[in-house]
Amino acid sequence: MTHHPKFIRAIPKRSADTRFSLVELIKSRGLCGNANNLVWLIFDGYPDHLIEGLEKGRLRIIFSYNRSADDKIKRLLELIDRPRDAVVVSDDKEVSSFARLMHARSMSIEDFIKDDVSGKRIKVRPDEIKVNYSQMQKIDEELKRIWLR
Repeated sequence: MTHHPKFIRAIPKRSADTRFSLVELIKSRGLCGNANNLVWLIFDGYPDHLIEGLEKGRLRIIFSYNRSADDKIKRLLELIDRPRDAVVVSDDKEVSSFARLMHARSMSIEDFIKDDVSGKRIKVRPDEIKVNYSQMQKIDEELKRIWLR
C-alpha cells in the first residue's frame, strides 16, 4: 500500500519512509474509529525500531519477517473469531478474494485513500462486535507463537 501512487500523492510531503507516513495518516485522521476497534498494519520484512515505536493504543504493527505480508494477512483472518468484522485494505486480488471468502470486508487502496483524503472516516456498522482485550491478547500470543519461531 505504501508504494501505491495515490497514497504517495495523498501524503502531505514526500517521506523517506512511507510506512511512517501511513501510520501517521491513520493516527491523525482517526481511522482507528472508536476505542473498540483494533488496527493491524502488516508490513513486509523485518521490524524497524522507528516504526515499532509508533504503536500506540489500538494500533498494532506486525512485520512479516521472511514471509509475505499477504500470507500474514490471510493467516490473521483465519485466527480471528469474527472475520466478518474485519476490513482488509489491499489491491492484491488473492488477498481480497481470501478476505471475501472469510466474509471480511475488502477495500481497495484507492477507496481507502479516497475516504481518507476527503476526510471521511470508514463507516463501521454499530451492530458489529469488536475484538475485546482478552481476545486481542490471545491473538497476539498466537501470532507470536506462529511467526516468531
